[in-house]
Amino acid sequence: MLQNPRDRRMPNRPSDGTRINEDIHISPIRLVKEDGEAVIIETHKALQMAKDAGLDLVEVSPNAKPPVCRIINYGKFKFEQVKKAKAAKAKQHVVKLKEIKLHPKTAENDYLYRIKQAGEFLQDGMKVKLIMQFRGREIAHMDYGKRLMERAKEDLAPFGEIEMDSRVEGNTMLSIYGPKRGAGSAKKAEAVKADASKADQAPKPVTEPMAAGEA
Repeated sequence: MLQNPRDRRMPNRPSDGTRINEDIHISPIRLVKEDGEAVIIETHKALQMAKDAGLDLVEVSPNAKPPVCRIINYGKFKFEQVKKAKAAKAKQHVVKLKEIKLHPKTAENDYLYRIKQAGEFLQDGMKVKLIMQFRGREIAHMDYGKRLMERAKEDLAPFGEIEMDSRVEGNTMLSIYGPKRGAGSAKKAEAVKADASKADQAPKPVTEPMAAGEA
């Protein structure tokens, strides 16, 4: 036998702290109806209205005077809130920060390889922290490292924008580069375009017409 929704036991305050049903002690309240109309009503009357509808009386704005409440299905309401929060989190774009380390005596080939890496990271939409590491007495020749950092700034200019210029922290010199706007999406668009081009250039299957009498 199905239970009459009017006879169901109305839950009290959920774990998130929201006051619902019998846990709403302040009276009167401002009740917002489905059509948007708001009325001032005694809490016990609003609670009875919620019971009659098989729904919950939910306090949606506790700091208002009087508190604002709605008659809704709290379970469904909470589900929609969680769903919206997850969707908003999924849309958040988290920018990764990659570190590239150099030394004043970094060889030319190593320098070019690291700059190539940094450029690829920036094109993929990541940030790059360029670190010039001074070892031992190298700190006395900071100008060598600074010149290399200035060179890196020019070499990375086509791929990113400098967000923090060279700054000395202890025995290191740091600079941070950010991707140019739309760098990651542009690269993805190029990849999709390249795949489409390959598909167009692929040989098409040829079906020869059958001769008369062939099955």
